[in-house]
Amino acid sequence: MDLIIRLHGIPKRESKLNTAIHGKADAHPSGTVLESIGRTLTTATDGIKALADHLTSDQAFAGALVDAVELMGDGDGRVVVSGVGKSGHIGRKIAATLASTGTSAYFVHPTEASHGDLGMITAQDALVLLSWSGETAELANMLTYAKRFKVPIVSICSNRESTLARNSEIALVLPKVPEACPHGLAPTTSAMLQLAVGDALAIALLERRGFSAEDFKTFHPGGKLGAQLRLVQELAHGTGQMPLLSVGRPMSEAVIEMSARGFGVVGITDESGKLVGVITDGDLRRHMAGDLLAQPVQEVMSRNPRVVRSDVLASAAMEFMEDHKVTVLFLVDEAGAPVGILHIHDLLRAGVA
Repeated sequence: MDLIIRLHGIPKRESKLNTAIHGKADAHPSGTVLESIGRTLTTATDGIKALADHLTSDQAFAGALVDAVELMGDGDGRVVVSGVGKSGHIGRKIAATLASTGTSAYFVHPTEASHGDLGMITAQDALVLLSWSGETAELANMLTYAKRFKVPIVSICSNRESTLARNSEIALVLPKVPEACPHGLAPTTSAMLQLAVGDALAIALLERRGFSAEDFKTFHPGGKLGAQLRLVQELAHGTGQMPLLSVGRPMSEAVIEMSARGFGVVGITDESGKLVGVITDGDLRRHMAGDLLAQPVQEVMSRNPRVVRSDVLASAAMEFMEDHKVTVLFLVDEAGAPVGILHIHDLLRAGVA
């Protein structure tokens, strides 16, 4: 029994400790919580606006951004990103965004760099160092190494006179903005500005090198994103499975073809093989009459069918289907001849939606 009492006492002591550190759980009513969230979002919005204004009002900052894009884009090596604490977390995200958008990049932690990982950095690389104050002690060894081996440094900080900024080839000096933290201590708005600048550099590099959606697909083959970046020709059914008839054929054959293929549609081609119309379940209902099966297909078909090219992205095909409220699309070549057929279920099975 005494053991049970002692064991039950442990959570109580931890609970008091948690209360001492974090305060009472019910210290803030829901209204105050929402007000706090609102202030944080407003502070974040103001921070981004300040950064956008800084771009137009500070020529040195704007010029440094252009120089940074040229340095990172023209180099023969890779972009090495580093930082400590929240700046380190942001640095990892920046490196990941650069790598996924065509700029070879990776993150090196300053502590690991001081214990051997400096050997991963060469004179052909560009070093991107993040520190809001510009005085992060853990970056000292990286600065020394970069200076010794002439590795160019791009710094992202908020103090132009800081050690980091003064020792950088290119200093991206951000505007000083209030943190969302009421004590001004937890990096919040400042981290967001660092991330925004990193994203801006990555997208500028992407556009500079003409990085296409097809290139993007190469680095994102998995998951929903990979599915959306697949081309419709990869998901469509080929010519042997397409329900097709030529003009002049009777509707009786169209009904049989529609039932046999299971797409709920039949494509109609002219003498040159061009797709000139489609017959759907809706067309059958609209023309229901005693002689329907004897009519030629061109009398029933809907002209100017919705079609896509084979090199269209699957995500674009899905959007096209949703906009036009259709479930089946024929793929056509440059001459308008059908080369495949795509059902919305093909997109759903591939994980596009």
